Amino acid sequence: MSDKTAEILKKVRRIELKTRGLSSQLFSGEYHSAFKGRGMAFSEVREYVEGDDIRTIDWNVTARFNHPYVKVFEEERELTVMLLVDVSASDSFGTKDLKKDLITEMAAVIAVSAIQNNDKVGMILFTDQVEKFIPPKKGKSHILRIIRELLEYKPVNKKTDVAEVIKYFYNAIKKRSIGFIISDFLTGDFRDELKMANRRHDVIALQTYDERELSIPSMGYVQFTDPETGELQWVNTSNKNIRKGYADNAKEHFRRVEETFKKSGVDYAKLRTGESYITPLLNVFKNRG
Repeated sequence: MSDKTAEILKKVRRIELKTRGLSSQLFSGEYHSAFKGRGMAFSEVREYVEGDDIRTIDWNVTARFNHPYVKVFEEERELTVMLLVDVSASDSFGTKDLKKDLITEMAAVIAVSAIQNNDKVGMILFTDQVEKFIPPKKGKSHILRIIRELLEYKPVNKKTDVAEVIKYFYNAIKKRSIGFIISDFLTGDFRDELKMANRRHDVIALQTYDERELSIPSMGYVQFTDPETGELQWVNTSNKNIRKGYADNAKEHFRRVEETFKKSGVDYAKLRTGESYITPLLNVFKNRG
């Protein structure tokens, strides 16, 4: 085994142990109450009896036998969880911790929680294109593969297109599933795609950000680099109007993204680098439970 392979395996093992502990102690109960019982699968038809909900009448069977029949549904014990994970270049930014590290650990915790609840987990890594699709499966070896990809995957592209990955998710996964979109959402409009996906699936958005994306201090002339385009720009951060414009643009971006989540009926949380993600993630689970 090469030194590089051994180091990768050590990293995988460290994050697997950490996230497994967090899932067992904090998330398993909340995960179960938030998601179990939401999926209903068709089981059989039976004759209509007084008091049955008329919305469950199977009109095809009713017409065939000239007598009302209703569809019977049962709770789906097994869920499918899909992680839609942003691996674009903007995730390599962070003043305390990188957004990429926050995204990796959150995705791993959710994946481990799902496996501990005997659910299938799949993952889509995306930039402005779908970079990698891992079909949903169960089992420890599958989880270790997901964690290894989260830690080591090198994206081909740099930009972000959330609309593109949502369309792929919608077309690739036909059965109703729980879809976690984990991204900084520095992207174009994706409201129509999100509404469409949320009608078939149960979508949750987890938005990562860094404090420097909200405001910049006065530091004189500073060179800024856009990680997704490579564009360089010198900015006079001592200029109060420039700092205000930067903060106003950031506020508008967050407002627009939050409005998209709300109007699409999607649960969401904002998670900041350098801070614990446990409370906001737990709150999402508890609010749903």
